[in-house]
Amino acid sequence: MDFRDRLSEIIEAKRQKLIQVSDKIWGYAELGFQEDKSAQLLCKTLEDEGFIVQEGVGNIDTAFIGSFGSGNPIIAFLGEFDALSGLSQSGGESHYNPVEMGGNGHGCGHNLLGTGSLAAAIALRYYMEENNIEGTVRYYGCPGEEIGGGKTFMVREGLFDDVDLALTWHPGTRNGVMSMASLACYEVYFKFTGKSSHAAATPHLGRSALDAVELMNVGVNYLREHIIPEARVHYAVTNSGGFSPNVVQANAETLYFIRAPRVSQTEEIYQRVCDIARGAALMTGTEVEIDFASGLSNVIPNTTLEKIIHDNFISLGVPMHNEDELQFAKNIRETLSDADKNLEVKINKELAGKVLSDLIEPFSPANEVLPGSTDVGDVSWVVPTAQCMTACEPLGTPLHTWQIVATGTTSIAHKGMLHAGKVMAATAIEAINCPDIIEKAKAELVERRDGEEYVSPLPAEVKKYIARVY
Repeated sequence: MDFRDRLSEIIEAKRQKLIQVSDKIWGYAELGFQEDKSAQLLCKTLEDEGFIVQEGVGNIDTAFIGSFGSGNPIIAFLGEFDALSGLSQSGGESHYNPVEMGGNGHGCGHNLLGTGSLAAAIALRYYMEENNIEGTVRYYGCPGEEIGGGKTFMVREGLFDDVDLALTWHPGTRNGVMSMASLACYEVYFKFTGKSSHAAATPHLGRSALDAVELMNVGVNYLREHIIPEARVHYAVTNSGGFSPNVVQANAETLYFIRAPRVSQTEEIYQRVCDIARGAALMTGTEVEIDFASGLSNVIPNTTLEKIIHDNFISLGVPMHNEDELQFAKNIRETLSDADKNLEVKINKELAGKVLSDLIEPFSPANEVLPGSTDVGDVSWVVPTAQCMTACEPLGTPLHTWQIVATGTTSIAHKGMLHAGKVMAATAIEAINCPDIIEKAKAELVERRDGEEYVSPLPAEVKKYIARVY
C-alpha cells in the first residue's frame, strides 16, 4: 500500500473524533492567550493518542507541545486555535445570525487549522510506529496568532531549536502550496496621560490625552507617503478617555500595527512613529508611554519543502463536494460583493463559474509578499518551514468575516481540514524517508537568510504577551 493511502486511512478512521474537536473549539471561540478550553481539549486528545504533553511552555499558559517517538528527525506540526472578537455567527447558516451579538467567532478558521495539524501529527505517529521508523513527531500548540504572536515567544525560548522541519497550513478558498513571504509586524500601544478638567469652566487647566492620540494619528497619516510602499501602518483607538464631552480626557490610548517586509525596515518605521507620538505629547502637554506588546518576523519560504507538498497534493487530489455543499457555497457567495466573488477568477480563470475550488493551483515558488503577518515567520527563520492551503470556504470568501465562521462547522470545512492533514503527513513521511530533502531544506534556509541571523523582534523586557481586555 502506498504510504499516502495508509496515512489517509488513519485520518479517516479518526474522522469523527477530529471533527468533534474542531467543532468544540469553534464553539469555545476563545481569544488569543485565553484559549484555556481549546488548549485543554487538544492536550487531552494528544494524550489519548499516546503523545506526551508539556503544558505552559514558553511562559504561556495556553501553549503546549505534544511529542511522540524519540531521536531524529524531529518533525513539527504547528497548530493554532484562537478566535476573533466581534465575529459571532451561527454555524451552517448562510445569512448573518450571531450566536451572541458582539461575541467571538472563528473568522480565520483556526478551529480547523489546529485540528488539521493534529490530524497530521496523529497519522504520522501511527504510521511511524507501524513501520518502525525512528524520529520524533511534535504538535506545537501555538496560542495568539491573531494578536500577540505566541510562536514568537516560543521561538525566543528555544522551543524550536532542535526541530528539523515544520509544517502547517491554513484554511482558505483554494487548494495548493502557500509559497509566499509575509510582512514583519510590531504591535505597540501608545498610552497618553494628561490632566482632567472641566471642559467648559476651566479648559485651560486641562491637558487632553485624546487630543494627543488624534494628533499622533494625523501625524502617522502624513508619514505614510514617506515610507516604502510595501509597508502597512494601521491603528485602533483602544481608549478614547471616557464618554463625557465636558471632561478634558486625562487618559487615552491607541494601538498600532506597523508592518514591513523585513524586521529591520519595521524597526525603522517604528522609531519614526515613536517620534510622532512624542511630538504629539509635546504639542499637548501630555506624557506618552510606549508599550511594545509583540513583534513578528517575516516568513521565509522554503521551495524545497513546498515542492514536496505540491507533489503529495497532486497524488492525493482534492476533496469532492456534493449538491448540498455546492448549494450552501452558492448561498454564501450571494452575500459577498462582486469584487469578492471575482477575486479568485482574476487569479485563476479556471475557477470561473465555480462556487468551490475543485482543482490544485499550479506550483509557483515565492514571487510575492503577502500583505499580512503571521508568527509562522519566526519559526521559518530558525526551521525550514512550509505551508499549504485547502478549500474550506466558498470561492471569494474573505477571511475575518461572519461567512468564514458560518462555514467553519460544515462538511465543506471538515473535508478541507482532514485533507490538509493528509497532505502534511505525506510530506513529512517523504522527508523522513529521504534525509537529503531535510538537508537541502536547511541549506536553502541558510541561503535565503543571506548571512543574517535570527534576532527576535521582541525587546528583552517583554517577557510575555499581556492580553488586553476592553
